[in-house]
Amino acid sequence: MKFTLDTAFSTPASSESLWILVDSEQLQQNLQTYQINHLENILTASQFKAGFNENLPLIANINEHLNAQLLGLGKSNELKAIKLAKLAQSIIKSSQTKFKQIMVDISALPSELHYLFVQSLAQAAYGYDEFKSKKNEFKLETIHLVAQQTSLDVAQLNLIHAVQSGQNYARDLGNRPGNICFPEYLADQAIALAAQYPELLKVTILNEQQMADLGMNAFLAVSKGSDRPGRIITLEYNAKIDQAPVVLVGKGVTFDTGGISLKPGLGMDEMKFDMCGAASVLGTMQALCEAQLPIHVVGAIAAAENMPSGHATRPGDIVTTMSGQTIEILNTDAEGRLVLCDTLTYIKRYNPALVIDIATLTGACVVALGKVVSGLFTPDDELANELQQAGEQSLDRVWRMPVMEEYQELLDSPFADIANIGGPYGGAITAACFLERFTRDYRWAHLDVAGTAWISGAAKGATGRPVPLLMQFLANRV
Repeated sequence: MKFTLDTAFSTPASSESLWILVDSEQLQQNLQTYQINHLENILTASQFKAGFNENLPLIANINEHLNAQLLGLGKSNELKAIKLAKLAQSIIKSSQTKFKQIMVDISALPSELHYLFVQSLAQAAYGYDEFKSKKNEFKLETIHLVAQQTSLDVAQLNLIHAVQSGQNYARDLGNRPGNICFPEYLADQAIALAAQYPELLKVTILNEQQMADLGMNAFLAVSKGSDRPGRIITLEYNAKIDQAPVVLVGKGVTFDTGGISLKPGLGMDEMKFDMCGAASVLGTMQALCEAQLPIHVVGAIAAAENMPSGHATRPGDIVTTMSGQTIEILNTDAEGRLVLCDTLTYIKRYNPALVIDIATLTGACVVALGKVVSGLFTPDDELANELQQAGEQSLDRVWRMPVMEEYQELLDSPFADIANIGGPYGGAITAACFLERFTRDYRWAHLDVAGTAWISGAAKGATGRPVPLLMQFLANRV
């Protein structure tokens, strides 16, 4: 989606539709710049009050060639940022299949909400039809924004465009089924992305033999049950910049049956989304390339398929990690932490400034936080504050959860250094505490996106989160 910005209304021939956001308490004032025929009669007859998300078509009342509509904000000074998505969806849903270019007058919207609203418009303009014989008939290509006063600038619009591109890419990857999107496929995607941006990206891929040579036996304990071999994929962005990189590590379990600790069949189709952490890393790397932010970033993806077979890991097996710590695998469905722990050890070779891992790690996090915010775990207060701030700025929010030493004893094993589960209580916390044991040599945060990476039900699909959060966090560091 392309966005343009102007400070005054005009009627270019290319625009086919106009949306005017209006405040319920300043309705007449918001419409002063428009020559609307019979406005008083229209408002009286329609009883339009500009309540939140209330819509009023103006047929041939501004320009006979322009489809014009009013969209109510309610009291704009009381409008919460979280409601912007509904307004954006109203505009996109009504316009996406009808018009190539539309205008949206956002002058009545508080200036501090302009960035988030435009981002919401970009996020609403998505549809997935890759495997449908009848494709979506989307036409909308450009949104011309009108704002008499705004904090928006060209750089912010470019960032929104880059975030949209990366987020949609992450959505596409998440929505692809496990028979299409498997570990080697993710590796191919990384190679293709690097070929698209050869001056910005460098790709390295480890196969299972190379992992075995490095002692990554926790990772291999997951991947060995599948006929699809695992891969560790790294993409280095702006390697020539002389600074310690931010490293993003994504869980890429392309399908998770649970292994020998088999999941229930109901809803197992959604386990194709267990690679959404990896998808968000790839999406962020693409967005970085489009935005060309001057920052050194490494994306690492732990890609594996978790399947039951005669080669699969058994509950009770013990493996030695790349770090030298031993793990008793009590539950093979706690596999994400196993592929991540070896990857978190591997990326130390980049001497990171900080590391953020992104994983659809635990159902316990969904129980704790639902599907509104992602779980944030870190012992680093400054890093937590930076991520929380970026979450508010991008409306891709996080909620900090504890990572305390008292929880570590729940992971004790009588047979190994650590067990891969901590019992029935505090499951999201003990999972984070498990990862913390492999990250004590650098600044680290863990994002549990099990509740936010996809939605279920009739509108099932990947959300592309937390690409907006990660891009805002990186942009804030420039």
